[in-house]
This record gives sequence, C-alpha cells and structure tokens, in this order.
Amino acid sequence: MDLFQKCRDFTKAKEAMAAGVYPYFHALESGQDTEVRMAGHRTIMLGSNNYLGLTSDPRVKKAAVEAVETFGSGCSGSRFLNGTLVLHVRLEEALARFLHKESALTFSTGFQSNLAIISAIAGRNDVILSDAMNHASIVDACRLSFAKVLKYKHNDMADLERHLANLASGDCGILIVTDGVFSMEGEICDLPGIVRLARKYGARILVDDAHGLGVLGKTGRGTAEHFGLESEVDMIMNTFSKTLASLGGCVAASEEVIHYIKHNSRPFIFSASIPPANIAAAIESLRILEAEPWRVHRLNEIAAYMRAGFRRLGLPMHDSGNEIVPIIPIVTYDMERTLLVVKMLFDAGVYVNPVVPPAVPADYCLLRTSYTATHTDAQLDEALGVFAAVFQQLEAMGLAHRPHAEGHAHGHAHGEHGEHAAH
Repeated sequence: MDLFQKCRDFTKAKEAMAAGVYPYFHALESGQDTEVRMAGHRTIMLGSNNYLGLTSDPRVKKAAVEAVETFGSGCSGSRFLNGTLVLHVRLEEALARFLHKESALTFSTGFQSNLAIISAIAGRNDVILSDAMNHASIVDACRLSFAKVLKYKHNDMADLERHLANLASGDCGILIVTDGVFSMEGEICDLPGIVRLARKYGARILVDDAHGLGVLGKTGRGTAEHFGLESEVDMIMNTFSKTLASLGGCVAASEEVIHYIKHNSRPFIFSASIPPANIAAAIESLRILEAEPWRVHRLNEIAAYMRAGFRRLGLPMHDSGNEIVPIIPIVTYDMERTLLVVKMLFDAGVYVNPVVPPAVPADYCLLRTSYTATHTDAQLDEALGVFAAVFQQLEAMGLAHRPHAEGHAHGHAHGEHGEHAAH
C-alpha cells in the first residue's frame, strides 16, 4: 500500500469546504483582541484564549519591540548551551516568586512543556495516573515517558483511589496529572480530592494550569490558589500563549525537581530557547497581572454574565459546575448542525470555536465560547443578540436543539472520545 493512500482517503475536510461550512484557518487581518477583522469584516472574538486582553496591550508590545532591539530576533541555540538570555533567568525568577515555588523553568511552547516535564520526571519504574479528559500534550507526554500510564475517569475520585489502592503494595513512584481547568468544558479539577488521595497514597501531583493562570484565584495564580492548596501541589505547569500574551510554557516546583528536569529532559535540552520578544512579552504580562488583579475579577464577572445571558436565551450549556471560568460550551449536538451554526454566527459577526468528533461523541458537539477581561458590556450584549437571532433562525429552519440528547452523563463531553486541541 502507498504510504500516502491515507491522504487521498481523507475527504471530510474537503467535503465541509465544498459545503461552505469549513470552520478552520480563518485568517485574522488585525491583532488578537476582543474585536478583530476576519474575511474583510468586523468580528466579535469569542474564541480566543487571550484571557486578560494583554496581546494588544501597548506595554506588552513595547516590551517585545525593545527586546528585539537589544537581543535580536532569536537565540540561535538551546538553553543548555548558548541560548540562555538574562531575560530567561528573569522570567523564571518572577514565575517562581509569583507561583510561590522555589524555582521555575521555561520551555519553548506549552505543548513542549508537558512533554519535557512528564518524560523527564516519570521513568520505567513509575506510574502516571492521568485524568481521562486531560489535554493532548499530557497524553503525548505520557507516551513519550517510559512509565506505566493509567487513566482515571474524569474528576472521579473514587476511580482515582481505586487505581491508587491497587498500586499501594508496589514499589513505584506515582504521578497524578490533571488539567487545572479543562480547556473545552470549562470545568475545574477536583484538586482537594486529588490532594487528599495523594497524601494518603504517597503520590506526587502535576497540575497543568494553562487555563487557570490569570483565571482562578484572588490574584490569578490559578487552580491551587483558588482552593488554597498551593503548598500541596508539587509541580505547576503553565503556558504563555493565553494569559501571558506570548508563546512558551513553564513548570514551577522545588529547586531539586527543577534542577533534575533541567538536566534530564530531552525536549528541553534539544530545543532552541524562547526568542527575546516572547520572553519580554511574558515578563511584562506577568508584571501587569500582578499589578492589575482587577482583570481577573472582571473576567470572572464576564463569565457569570454570559452564562446568565445564555440561560435567558434558553441555550443548552454544558454544565461546568462553576460560574467563573470564562470557557462556556454551548451544546449543538450533531456535527452538521454545529458547522452550520458556526458559519451563521461568523457571517453575523461573532467568532466561536466548533468542537466536533473525535473530540466529542458524534451527538454531543459543542460551540466553545471564551472571553477576555477587556470585552465591553456592549460587545457582550451584541454577541448575545447575534446568538438569539441565529438560534431563532434555526428554529424557523426546523433545526431546533433536541432536548433528549441532553441526557449525556456529565463528563462525556470530551476526553474519553478524543484528545484536547493543542495548547
């Protein structure tokens, strides 16, 4: 068989293109903001992870420009050799201080961060217990490690304890890894339950807080701060492409753990370091997060406001179990209807992200809406008006949502059927 036969057999995307409902790779004609230009027209952005609105902040852009002028456009090497700038060190010190850990280490992307952390820290004689709905970067990191990998049911502490109890008599290191905020559903992990079980069975904890930083906690430090458990989480991973308005990722932990990862992680050792502009943008974004906690509070208010608005419209939301996470999935059921709704919203000036198989079951597709602290009330109300008009059109077309499909068990929306989109 020809190696490329699979390429010829892959027709789903081209079929969507031919039908005029292909929802991907829309090119932005402006900067990432609450409003953007796409396909030549103004669009309210409800599909970005720019949680604090810092990608367009003049202070962040200025810091990036000045870094290029001082350090050039790239580092031309790995951190292990010639690729460490004083900026890398400065950011790592700031992250460790902010996250209340002894040390921190940065990586070139968020996806690479999980590859680097997990593949280094979990070896042949270790076991990884991973939430069934964890991000794809965690799934791939587990594959890259030589550890035994066991999935526990999503946020199910009874199932996690069942696995831990089975391992209790074994001579192995145990790592529990979970998303802090699950990126498609907007759910928060049961961190108190995980901490309780980790203490009981002598396991270590890694929280991927890519969607928790700047979103949860009084000062935006994330999931651990939200629950008051910062000292109980061994390793906290974060990305820079969301709250910190840049590109890259990090892990914060004890000095001995960071020292070990720094000298044993192949994805870290053999990758070029983060360019100066990206590091400087992350440094300035972190400074703004610390200085302007109102952004976190405003983001939580917006999340609650939009949930209330969608309830008034009678739209079926995936139950995230909280009001404050700015990721709100609208259930649209089958894929054809989902792609149509996305196109109708886009044509009316609102951008959202479709979540379709294999990421979800075929009859439980979603619209992932996400929000930014700098969205205005007027923009939010305008978007709600567009949602109302689009779903009224669906009613008129005989494509109203099907309430019987809402019987899906909580937690089936993702993960066990597919893997999360990239960080």
